[in-house]
Amino acid sequence: MMGDTQRFTLRFYLSGLSRILSEPRRFFSELPPDMGMVPPLIFLMLSGLVFTGASLMTAVQNPLMSAVILFVNAVGMAFVTSGVGYGVMVLTVGRRVSYTRFFTIYAFSSGVTILASWLPVFLWISEPWKWWLIGTGMTRSLDLKRSQALGIIGLSVGILMLFLWIILPLLTSL
Repeated sequence: MMGDTQRFTLRFYLSGLSRILSEPRRFFSELPPDMGMVPPLIFLMLSGLVFTGASLMTAVQNPLMSAVILFVNAVGMAFVTSGVGYGVMVLTVGRRVSYTRFFTIYAFSSGVTILASWLPVFLWISEPWKWWLIGTGMTRSLDLKRSQALGIIGLSVGILMLFLWIILPLLTSL
């Protein structure tokens, strides 16, 4: 599946999706270290487009603006969460891999889970599932110990929640 790491095809997308869903541990174990950022980013963006299209079925006003917001949020959160996670990893266990390699795990994990998260009820399932996939990717692809992966995820989620707790009142007062 991962033979040519710089090419992205629909077959690559569907194969990756299938393998993450059926055997995530093996998928992350077999990720090539030189994959680069392009294939995982396109994987995430394609899933983001599907998520956006599905989410628009419930949009009542201004579908174009809603589409832009939904898509930017879907793709952007993978960058935000991976950036925070990478910072936590560097500060706690030392820099072990490049950000590109780290982002790859977040992009594939988010790309799979956002396909289900357009339904509000599935958010309660897809969000923990995404973090489980990220933890699996960290242990299988980055050779981190389970405790290190859990620590990185726990601190990352804590930082993100603290950030949202601080920023939401500011945004609602605008």
